[in-house]
Amino acid sequence: MNTRYRTQLPRPLRLHCLLTLLIAMLAASSAHAQSEQRRLVTASTLTFNSFYNDPDMAWLRQNLGRARAVMIVPEFTKAGIIVGGAGGRAVVVVRDPKSGRWAGPAFYSLVTASIGLQAGVSVSEVVTLIMTEKGVAKLLANSFRMGGDVALAVGPVGGGAQSAFVADVVSFSRGQGVYVGLNLDGTIVSTSDEWNEIYYGRRVQVPDILVRANVRSPHAKELLNVIATAVKNSAAKP
Repeated sequence: MNTRYRTQLPRPLRLHCLLTLLIAMLAASSAHAQSEQRRLVTASTLTFNSFYNDPDMAWLRQNLGRARAVMIVPEFTKAGIIVGGAGGRAVVVVRDPKSGRWAGPAFYSLVTASIGLQAGVSVSEVVTLIMTEKGVAKLLANSFRMGGDVALAVGPVGGGAQSAFVADVVSFSRGQGVYVGLNLDGTIVSTSDEWNEIYYGRRVQVPDILVRANVRSPHAKELLNVIATAVKNSAAKP
């Protein structure tokens, strides 16, 4: 005669185990959903650090402390034959003018189109300094056009770059480590609400991220620290 014994956990303990399992599954699912956003933030940190330490980016270092916000695009891709297009995803961080603290990141998408004799594919890194309150105000809108809604300038490069000019945004770009002077004139910059929601785990508006700082992510700490440290180092230099 075969007798089978089955040990059954008490009901409260079973419920506790089930709840623990569900929480673990939700946490894993959330981390997976955020993977693209986290990769972009990590890539943006590396891109900014690389630009800041580039000997040719003297103007960027000298004027970073005056910037109200920083937009970073680790991969801006341009491709096409006859009719071309370009675009990429960006993160934006904004500095509070009173406290000096940086908030963000918020996610954006950049899209532009052009017509002319062109072929091939090129990928660039872009770091843009938003220098004015007008520039920050445009970031809080759903979308705006570079060079149309805000005055755009291509940032000067070189160890002796001392150019003085007035612009809402100043853009620097490199392709394969070499300055390319990418012209973003006509580029449409739009908020990426879906990416912001995924990254922060709830529906959130750009002003909540960049102005009110109602939401934060521990994963963004390195990016914010790198930029804050760069500002301090720039201010300390003669």
